[in-house]
Amino acid sequence: MSRTECMKIVHVETGLHLYGGAQQVAYLLAGLADRGVDNVLVCPPGAAIGQHFAGSAVKVIEVPCSGDADVGFVFRLARVLRAERPDLVHLHSRRGADVLGGLAARKAGVRAILSRRVDNPEAPWLARLKYQLFDRVICISQGIADVLLSEGVEPARVRVVRSAVDAAPWTQPESRAAFCAEFGVDSDAIIIGVVAQLIERKGHRVLFEALARRRTTQKLAIVIFGQGPLRAALEAESRSLAVPVHFAGFRRDLTRWVGCLDLLVHPALMEGLGVSLLQASAAGVPIIASRAGGMPEAVRDGLNGLLVPPGDAQCLQETLDELIEQPELRRRLADGGPRLIAEAFSVDTMVDGNLAVYRERRATP
Repeated sequence: MSRTECMKIVHVETGLHLYGGAQQVAYLLAGLADRGVDNVLVCPPGAAIGQHFAGSAVKVIEVPCSGDADVGFVFRLARVLRAERPDLVHLHSRRGADVLGGLAARKAGVRAILSRRVDNPEAPWLARLKYQLFDRVICISQGIADVLLSEGVEPARVRVVRSAVDAAPWTQPESRAAFCAEFGVDSDAIIIGVVAQLIERKGHRVLFEALARRRTTQKLAIVIFGQGPLRAALEAESRSLAVPVHFAGFRRDLTRWVGCLDLLVHPALMEGLGVSLLQASAAGVPIIASRAGGMPEAVRDGLNGLLVPPGDAQCLQETLDELIEQPELRRRLADGGPRLIAEAFSVDTMVDGNLAVYRERRATP
């Protein structure tokens, strides 16, 4: 990559774990460093992303942040910004770093850019007030951008730069035999995976209702990756299904296993984009997802998966039966995934998109 950028950016990421949004920040910082950008990372003490960049070209500054009510974070971050004197500050997290980070940037006289990763609606009066703190709001999907625009945020502030996935680690999964041994799955079953937090809006119960309605007689196994407050309830509900459901919990080694799935189902009721959808596509796994939020951008209907209305268990059941009974269709959708990732969701595309927003803001008086 060219090392011609003379720019200093302070990045604020308050997540403690290196997945989801924090993983996107890690991709971004590495790509920006390759392009010659001087990066400073502000993160909480002990955060995994800070440990990831320890000893690298990225300067790491640990600043405590206990959440949205931690008003002291405004003053702590403002001191860092005054000392570092960056061209811009890029606020990546919602927790503690959006409003408080925007106030800190105002206090320090530094232009602020915010990444918006969720499509949760906000009161229009609050959205119009809140987003005035930021010169630009980078949405990770058009679906998120549409939510902001519908709430009255000025179009001039909104940009879309989609999340990315590093495809290479997802292309070399373990053997099917190893998968079945690891998760207790019969080798002759069609394996359906779900990768999502165990919370209501991810739609696990919609999948369970669809499975209860199923017409196909094919042998199935469901493997649910993720953790969350609904685990005990979902485990109890799954016992009434005539399909074995295996709860695998949170796994840091998903790159080993996702490519072994015959099908990924993501029945979320709302979703900013869905990084697990990008990962499955990189691994060549066909997908069924909801037509909501940014998911239709990650799953192109008929290319790398099929879309169903959110919350519609009957349509999900019919689509499941269709894919289960048609291995040729599964193979065609599986082939479309890696092509889509290479064309629209590569790390280089995401890094260049963010960099274009930085250049735009730095060039404006």
